[in-house]
Amino acid sequence: MKLSRILRNILKWTFRLVLLVLVVAFLLIFIAYWRSTNDCKDLTAARGTTMKAIVYCDYGSPDVLRMIDIAKPVPNDNQLLVKVHAAAVNPYDWHFLRGTPYIMRLGVGLRKPKNPRLGVDFAGTVEAVGKDVAQFKPGDEVFGGKTGAFAEYVCVSEKGVALKPPKITFEQAGAVDIAGLTALQAVRDKAKAYPGQKILINGASGGVGTFAVQIAKSFGAEVTGVCSTRNIALVRSLGAAHVIDYTKEDFTKGVQRYEVILDNVGNQPLLSMRRALFPNGRYIMIGGGGTADQGLLGPLARPLKAMVLSPFMSQKMEMMMADPTQKDMIQLADLMQAGKVTPVIDRRYKLSQVSEAIRYLEQGHARGKVVIDVP
Repeated sequence: MKLSRILRNILKWTFRLVLLVLVVAFLLIFIAYWRSTNDCKDLTAARGTTMKAIVYCDYGSPDVLRMIDIAKPVPNDNQLLVKVHAAAVNPYDWHFLRGTPYIMRLGVGLRKPKNPRLGVDFAGTVEAVGKDVAQFKPGDEVFGGKTGAFAEYVCVSEKGVALKPPKITFEQAGAVDIAGLTALQAVRDKAKAYPGQKILINGASGGVGTFAVQIAKSFGAEVTGVCSTRNIALVRSLGAAHVIDYTKEDFTKGVQRYEVILDNVGNQPLLSMRRALFPNGRYIMIGGGGTADQGLLGPLARPLKAMVLSPFMSQKMEMMMADPTQKDMIQLADLMQAGKVTPVIDRRYKLSQVSEAIRYLEQGHARGKVVIDVP
């Protein structure tokens, strides 16, 4: 009886402790949620020299985007001031715009976005440089990535840009950063591409896919692209040796096996993907899912499933996110100048039409990149 009473007391106090922790956690999250704010009021009250920029003061659909006048940035000692000529829309942008998957709000703002600026990819001309900048000078044509790229100007570290290849346009260069770096690192570092390697790229006609097909081809891989009927000619022109029309054929049920699958879509069960791989093959997840695939964890649920399955299979399954480096931007610039990689532009929009551009991208049918022209 004494032991039973002790166990009951232990369970009772354990329950109380867990309940207390949950209540405290709830209160902390509740307080953090209502204290979550941003500097939108300060942005709209800008004085002095101003520029046009796209902002979102609240999470939501593209309808919450506004083009306003904000203070023109001033570069610090190790930054460049770049006059933006072109930017590009990425799924990354609408994830931040909508604040999904919701778990990401723990880092970017619970109730409101901490940073109300949007856009990353850009290309433009250097207008001014800080005193410690050694690699660039005013007049240089550059491309790179910086949050807040949907604007007339950006200030960026000299390590965040590379010289634009003379062979490509500002529109093409402005479409490179996120998609190009993701494709390069997926093909080179994750797939470890080599001549003759059988690589299948699911979503070969999209932003990352169009870069991945060309980069894998440049490494000598035997590329199979998966796309819809209307994009077959495009994917083949990019260098795919084989093209599968997903509206007519399910590659996971075919007899062909692959050493690597780069998945930009996530529209097939993981076990089905496993059937399409060689026993020692590698499945690489890229991208953040569609607008209907969000919720609390969104696309993060898929790599979690892969982690559970991996110990029970010989194939390797992993998710990757790009790690932007100037060295890799220079490698992409070299590939573009050599004619081995050419950014594919689907549609062009004005800076005042960013909301329309994002709506189009969210439909999931863009061929290559969607570009924003900045006057």
